[in-house]
Amino acid sequence: MRIGSGWDIHALVPNRPLVLGGVHIPHDKGEEGHSDGDVLVHAIIDAILGALAKGDIGSHFPDTDPSYKNADSQQLLKQVIQQELPPYSIKNLDTTIILQRPKLREHIDAIRKNLANLMNLTIEQVSVKAKTAEGMLNEVGSGDAIIAQATVLLTV
Repeated sequence: MRIGSGWDIHALVPNRPLVLGGVHIPHDKGEEGHSDGDVLVHAIIDAILGALAKGDIGSHFPDTDPSYKNADSQQLLKQVIQQELPPYSIKNLDTTIILQRPKLREHIDAIRKNLANLMNLTIEQVSVKAKTAEGMLNEVGSGDAIIAQATVLLTV
């Protein structure tokens, strides 16, 4: 078994879509980033790569490479799973999104389902939790940033 953790943060800015786990969430702001900015998928990629001791998302998909400009983070995750994961498989995934607004409760099942399909897992293997910053954590608490954390358990 191998365990990995991932963490990512992005500013929230106008005129960008808010994408979490590949699901578009209605909001007046979205993640700023070189790719589509999907902070949740980025944390998951870092968790997988960390469990494998294979670096982080930036070492595999650098923001200095123009080919990743506006890239679909789901495709980057698929690439990591296909190219880096074997001979391991994902036993379970636990994630937390820290976001002041919008409330994510009504979107959690869609995010879990999309991640399960994307990663060839059952929905029971995928946990997605949403928390607010209770008005703290500077930019996160003011609604100007978002954080995602992920923990993954790999088995052979």
